Amino acid sequence: MTASPADLQADPQTELQIDRPSVTDGAALWRIARDSKALDLNSSYSYLLWCRDFAATSAVARDGRGEPVGFVTGYVRPDRPRTLLIWQVAVDASHRGRGLAGTLLDGLVARTAAAHRITSVETTITPGNTASERLFAAFAERHGATVEREVLFDTRLFPDGPHDPEVLYRIGPLSP
Repeated sequence: MTASPADLQADPQTELQIDRPSVTDGAALWRIARDSKALDLNSSYSYLLWCRDFAATSAVARDGRGEPVGFVTGYVRPDRPRTLLIWQVAVDASHRGRGLAGTLLDGLVARTAAAHRITSVETTITPGNTASERLFAAFAERHGATVEREVLFDTRLFPDGPHDPEVLYRIGPLSP
């Protein structure tokens, strides 16, 4: 898949290109997620599938060589079609500390809002993931939105052993 010029966005601060992921990006997204040491790592197959089926609601940042260095994956909730759920956000260690995650998130939400009339964003954050907490708090502030938090999945619901609860963050309504 080739991104159209409307899908591409130059970031002057980092000289990166932000566009939609393609299936060929799946392996790199898996590696970035694995190396983050903060995300729950899904199978490599799931990243390939995500890049195929949810490219319209996801974003990838590419360096000057076209290699992925960060991503945001998301989907429009079927039962709440004006809500974008952000599944994962990750930036390669070599590109952290430059605001890339925020740039990716802002760009993806703007693109998805235009296509789907998105008015709110949801995500889940494991308690103690302060980088994600700061990312989404700053996003809410930039967009004049409030943040509501509640436990979405309690530890007892996870069948694979001890797991921290997942806290749902609802951010909205978003201002243009």
